[in-house]
Amino acid sequence: MTISRRPLGVLAVAGAAALVLTGCVAKSDVAAGGTFDVSSTESDCAVSGATAKSGTLTFDVTNDSGQTSEFYLLAEDGLRIVGEVENIAPSASRTLTVVAQPGQYFTLCKPGMVGEGVGKSEFTVSGDRVAVEGEDAEQKQQAVDLYAAFVKDQVGQLMPAVEDFVTAYETGDDETARSLFPQTRAFYERIEPVAEALGTLDPRIDYREVDAVAEDLDWTGFHRIEKDLWVPAQVALNADGETPAWQDWAPSTSDERVGYGDQLLADVQELYDYVHSDDFTTALEDQGIAGISNGAITLLDEVATGKISGEEDWWSGTDLYDFAANVEGSKMAFSLVQDFAAAQGEEGEALVTEIEGGYAALEESLAAHGSLTAGFVGYSELTDADKREFTDLINALAEPLSQLTGTVLD
Repeated sequence: MTISRRPLGVLAVAGAAALVLTGCVAKSDVAAGGTFDVSSTESDCAVSGATAKSGTLTFDVTNDSGQTSEFYLLAEDGLRIVGEVENIAPSASRTLTVVAQPGQYFTLCKPGMVGEGVGKSEFTVSGDRVAVEGEDAEQKQQAVDLYAAFVKDQVGQLMPAVEDFVTAYETGDDETARSLFPQTRAFYERIEPVAEALGTLDPRIDYREVDAVAEDLDWTGFHRIEKDLWVPAQVALNADGETPAWQDWAPSTSDERVGYGDQLLADVQELYDYVHSDDFTTALEDQGIAGISNGAITLLDEVATGKISGEEDWWSGTDLYDFAANVEGSKMAFSLVQDFAAAQGEEGEALVTEIEGGYAALEESLAAHGSLTAGFVGYSELTDADKREFTDLINALAEPLSQLTGTVLD
């Protein structure tokens, strides 16, 4: 069962993907650059090597800490994310597979998934630039081009939606702003890994208050505005009838609202400029289909780490909108690489079938609580059984989806 709402641009791109990527796809001809073991602890991020040849790199990450952790491969500036795995439970393992071009990188772990992380270390990739060649090179490039078109379409729709949202917020039309908040965010949530890769941009646009405090950042963006629109006194009572969230909090003045609104507009404009730049094209082409596949995985991780717990839209309770948009974006990315996975033989075909079934089950469960067109119920209306069902479905999909990148690059 499919989520009932999809913008026209999404439908067009998805339809083009189905036409372009039909048929037999040869195995990847990007040479393996190396496999590394990573141990994430409370204080370190130990990688079994610090150098590699350009090509396909695999990081097998084991969480040896007592907190849920993340692993990152960062670009030379230490900000742009080349690849990441999130939501690694204590004693669990996850695999990151990326196509790495020659250059300087950093590895980093983040126990607790907040703060600056630990064990940041230099990682060097040498050799020649990786070029995709062979009989399926054109199809791979078309997949990359289609994903670029999808991202540009979503950001193109995000821009005017944010303008309308900010206008309502800055002029004090809170009722309109509240109605626009979840629908506006959907465009962003479908392509969030693109902004996350830019280092400081996603924190400015989409950090929760707790994340900004943990990393000692100025708190701006959607969630700062959200707190003005759904004031803590209305939604944050504890068992004693007190409102700890109200402590040291005051609603924004009119001038402050203009400041936060204009900042969000400027940050979204920066995102728009980036996805229409040569830097974005180069970044997508460098990562190729691995980058698209990893985007599908990352978006599902977004659901697992924030939306499923109701911690993302803390004040508004509109988490299911973000949840649905993340799933849509993840499924879109998967659709562009699934033929490459299926071409790897029976195991690849079985993996694709399992992933498709996982998306279908998750979409059906979401549809029982609303849609992006008609609206979703507030997160507080979900029962414990509803939340367990979502958690089980996310976990059931996450396991085979985590194998996707490695499979398309086999």
